[in-house]
Amino acid sequence: MVDVLPGVARHSEPKLKIENVSEQAGRMKKARRKEKTRSHTRVIDTLTGPLERRLLRWLAAHMPAWVKPDMLTGLGFFAAALIGVSYILSRQWPGFLWLACFGFVLNWFGDSLDGTLARYQGKERPRYGYFIDHSVDAVNELMIFFGVGLSSYVRFEIAAIALVGYLLVTLYASLSTYAAGEFKISYAFLGPTEIRMIAMAASFWVYFDASRFVQLPFLGAFTFFELITLGLIVLFFSAFVLSTAGQAYRLARSDQPNQK
Repeated sequence: MVDVLPGVARHSEPKLKIENVSEQAGRMKKARRKEKTRSHTRVIDTLTGPLERRLLRWLAAHMPAWVKPDMLTGLGFFAAALIGVSYILSRQWPGFLWLACFGFVLNWFGDSLDGTLARYQGKERPRYGYFIDHSVDAVNELMIFFGVGLSSYVRFEIAAIALVGYLLVTLYASLSTYAAGEFKISYAFLGPTEIRMIAMAASFWVYFDASRFVQLPFLGAFTFFELITLGLIVLFFSAFVLSTAGQAYRLARSDQPNQK
């Protein structure tokens, strides 16, 4: 019979179990961290995409070292506020429409370049960048669409419906990124850059002709800007419904329950 000091066996075995639990918790934590930072596929198939990507890479390569990605995100936010305020002020003087168009260019510069610059500088933070970028984008679109709706060229209810459609598309992009690893922000070869260009074209048009010259059956008369906004409403809601249905079908086929 081996003599054992009182309490040694009793304390040694639980200590081993605690260490095993600690190691297991560490592995689970690492697994969760890896799951959170998993990569996703970006689907950006737009008319201006190839040219825009080359331009953004060139701008990132020639950007001063003191310019940081967060600064560009802030610039995009400021530009969105400028756009919204300019549309509201255009009720008093149509010349503010030109300032709104300049705001769209500024917004494109900040919103489109921040991620490219982060990758070029080797300062990419996937989770932080994704969260901040899309949070700021939601506020940006709120300011822009509200500004358009408070102008003299688009009725507020039309602008509000367009905003709902845009936010639904944004919601789909976020859910699809999580569920399927696919981040899609282009539909019918149109993305954020093309929508900015369409808004600028509509602004140019109503600057020279703000009359309600388009007559639709049962709906009444519309300005050119309102007609463009109605087209965007159809695009946003169609993209959301069709993309959601398609993604749900694909997930239903691939994500089968375990058979016992």
